Formats: sequence, C-alpha cells, structure tokens
Amino acid sequence: MRFQDQTVLVTGGAQGIGAATARAFAAEGARVGLHCHRSREAGEALLAKLPGPGHRLFVADLREPDARSTLVAEVLETFERLHVLVNNAAVIRLHPPDEVNEAEWRGAWQDTVAVNLMAPADLCYRLGRHMVEAGGGRIVNVSSRGAFKGEPEMPAYGASKAGLNALGQSLAVAWARQNVGVMTVAPGWVETERVSPMLEGEMGQKALEQYPGGRPARPEEVAHTILFLAAPGAEHLTGAIVDINGASYLRS
Repeated sequence: MRFQDQTVLVTGGAQGIGAATARAFAAEGARVGLHCHRSREAGEALLAKLPGPGHRLFVADLREPDARSTLVAEVLETFERLHVLVNNAAVIRLHPPDEVNEAEWRGAWQDTVAVNLMAPADLCYRLGRHMVEAGGGRIVNVSSRGAFKGEPEMPAYGASKAGLNALGQSLAVAWARQNVGVMTVAPGWVETERVSPMLEGEMGQKALEQYPGGRPARPEEVAHTILFLAAPGAEHLTGAIVDINGASYLRS
C-alpha cells in the first residue's frame, strides 16, 4: 500500500471531498487525522468506518488563529510525525455584490479568507516546517476552478482560492530543496453533500451545461488525484495546479 506507516491530516474531512480523501488514504494504509468543525457527528461516523488502526478526529474552528495552533499541537502530539497535509476545509458563502449590504459583504470576506486562505497558510507554515525538520513530506491544497473563472456570486471565494494557488506555488519554490512538495488541485463543481442542492433548478442546469461530459466530478475522483500527488513518484509535480473540471473551463 502506497501510504503504509504514513500519517495524513485532512482538514474539512467529515464530508464531501475531505471524506472521500480520508477513506482513500486509509485504504492505502495511512493513519488519518480527520479534522472537522461543525460536522463532528459525521466525522465520528466516518472515523469509525475507516479501515486500519490509529485514526483520530480533531475538532477546530479554523477561523480562529488560536484554534489553528491548537490543532497543529494536537496533531503532532498524537502522531509525532506528519507525512501529508491536505488543506481541504473551505467556506462557500454567497454574497453577490449587488445584493448584500456592507456588513454582509465584510462578514463574507472575513470568514472566507480566514478559512480558505489564512488557515491553510498557518497550517502550511507550522506543519511544513515540521516536514522540513523531519526530512520531507507532501502538502496538497484544494483550490477551485473559480480561482481562474471568477465567482461573481461569491467573489471572496474566488479570491481566496487564487491566493491559495499562489501560496502553494511560493512554498513549492521555498521548500524544493528540503524534499517538501506542495501541489494544488482545482476542482470545478463536485457532487458533494453541500454542493448537490446548488445543482438543482435553473442554476444547476446552467452549471451542468458547462460540462461537455454532462456531469460534474465525484468526490472520489478528486481524492484519486490528491493521492496521486501525495504518492511517491510525483515529486517533480511540486508547484503544479491540477485542474479537475471535466473540460468545463480550459486555461492556457
């Protein structure tokens, strides 16, 4: 198994892409640290079903800097060595600029940037330095097609994911000689518990029309790519941003 005797932390791991990623890593022999915030019950249910021993649930509100520090301390105390970090947790909050008031606008930006960009930055800093000291590791950040295509209904989301792309590429250069690879996946629509309701009705029809293959990605397909990037043999993909959008948006 590709990740036998390795430890992995997946943020936002209770549902959707995070849950599929946790299951995939566990099936390949890894011990999984499963982070969640409001979905503790779902996280506990998933944890109980993961194959193999040694998995652990961590609960933290990534909007709070102190909670991020506590999460890192608990992860390293539990596992001592972390081999793979998957920054998947994200806020998706509608805030069309022509429809929300100023307080709603600021609140959406504060929450979105805190979870989607500042939290990965802090976790990369702390756990990436741990990997450097330990001799290597892999970080995979989960971005979005929206970082390139634009998100007019939730501009903070698109901006935060664009920042995440730049963060990953900068750290890939910084740690290239320390054997710490930093990669990014950029999915389009994914059929998760949170997104599926958004794919219903007129909005959903317009979204599906963007896909030549007639459907968005499944969580397991994104997880498959994350594991590929984290596995031995993908070292020279450090700095890469891999699109997973079914040819719904092509960039040069």
